Amino acid sequence: MNQPRTHTTRELDRRTGDGIDVRLLWCQNDGHVTVAVTDTKTGQAFELPVRDGERALEVFHHPYAYAARRQHRRVPIAVSHSS
Repeated sequence: MNQPRTHTTRELDRRTGDGIDVRLLWCQNDGHVTVAVTDTKTGQAFELPVRDGERALEVFHHPYAYAARRQHRRVPIAVSHSS
C-alpha cells in the first residue's frame, strides 16, 4: 500500500508591515515557489505562484503589482483577535 505524499513547504522569506504579511514559500516536493499575502486589516488573502521567467524576489517585493497584472482574485480570511 502506498502512503500519500505529503507536501513539504518551506518559508524562504517573510516581511510584515502595517497589517500586511508577505511570505515567500517553496514546495520541496515539486520546486514551485509561491508568494502568500495576508492583509489583517481588510481580512483578505491571496497567493501568487511564481511563473516561469518571473523573479521570485520581484514577486515577493511587489505582490500587489503582480496580482493586479494577473487580475488575481483575493479571498476573505478568518482573522482571530487576541484580547
